[in-house]
Amino acid sequence: MLKQVSVYAENKKGCFQNITGLLTDNGINILGSVTNDSAEYGIVRLVVSDPEKAREVLTGAGYLCRLVPVLGIELADEVGSLNKLLTELLSSNINVDYLYLSFNRASGMPIMVLHTADTAQVENILVSRGYTAV
Repeated sequence: MLKQVSVYAENKKGCFQNITGLLTDNGINILGSVTNDSAEYGIVRLVVSDPEKAREVLTGAGYLCRLVPVLGIELADEVGSLNKLLTELLSSNINVDYLYLSFNRASGMPIMVLHTADTAQVENILVSRGYTAV
């Protein structure tokens, strides 16, 4: 199971670069990310090399952050892999709140990062069906 850093950030020019700059200055590598915006604020979701340190650094800079458990599932880089994963989840009556793509540097495989209501349960289900969790 992975820990994602969710950052609530003002939707203004330079904000995302400020976040990435703070992480860079503190030696924290971004392994995957997705941003969602609204009129005034957005959520920057990041899987990073050191989530606790990232939260500490970003909170110290005035950002509202929290750590969220997410699941990283390796997928083959081929047509239909995501559909197959989502079909498995649907057949188990599991709703996916959101997902985004990352990359497992160790195995060279794409990783689908996903958030569900019960990440540990979903991990157990998928691993029992032959998926690899990171």
